[in-house]
Amino acid sequence: MSIIEKYKKYFTKEYMMGPNSLRLLDELIRRSSENVCFNRTLDLGCGYALTSLFIANETDAEHVYAFDLWIPATENYLRIQDNGLKDKIIPIHGDAMDMPFAQEYFDTIIIVDAYHYFGCKEGIFTDKILPYVKKGGFVMIAVPGLKEQPQGRLKQLFETWAEGDDSELFKTAAWWEKLLKDECKDRCSIEVKEADCYDIAWQEWFESGNEYGIRDKSFLDKGVYDILNFLLIYVRKK
Repeated sequence: MSIIEKYKKYFTKEYMMGPNSLRLLDELIRRSSENVCFNRTLDLGCGYALTSLFIANETDAEHVYAFDLWIPATENYLRIQDNGLKDKIIPIHGDAMDMPFAQEYFDTIIIVDAYHYFGCKEGIFTDKILPYVKKGGFVMIAVPGLKEQPQGRLKQLFETWAEGDDSELFKTAAWWEKLLKDECKDRCSIEVKEADCYDIAWQEWFESGNEYGIRDKSFLDKGVYDILNFLLIYVRKK
């Protein structure tokens, strides 16, 4: 059994909030530097804490902080207890723009399918995220992105699907790389890669039975699918 198959019971409409975040996380970790230390990891925007379960089980993490604004910490704690990880995962309800941690507290910060909701503005990364990771530590991000900017009919279709302003949250690899390099200057090394799990992550979302997944498929089948991708972003703090 592959690592990801152990979590298949969560590939359902009750738990999935979009394209399969566990697929993205698995690839994000597998394609990371061998020097990444997960000892104390912040799973920022953890949703139902499924990504936190994965980090706790599949890396050398000793403590994982499951931090989310939308899902109550108590709800996640019950799931954490059910998985026998109450001494390893700490659930916290809070806002990424006002985190209650000491600076340089984490070895690694992981953000899967969440950063684009709040991080597209210059200054957010260096002011709100980077201070909390140790020197030599990593911030690892997976976000939906664009292969290219849509034009004409496809642009109109894309904006309808993304419901207006949300279309501005989808950026190309080059855009993210420039934003982070402009922010971090010489304080960080930055690498942006296109994820390989694009097809299967979407397919599992479509097959979950979630009504939003069904809506997404109707738009992606009309051409939106061909301009999207998932991006893996690795920032190492020097």
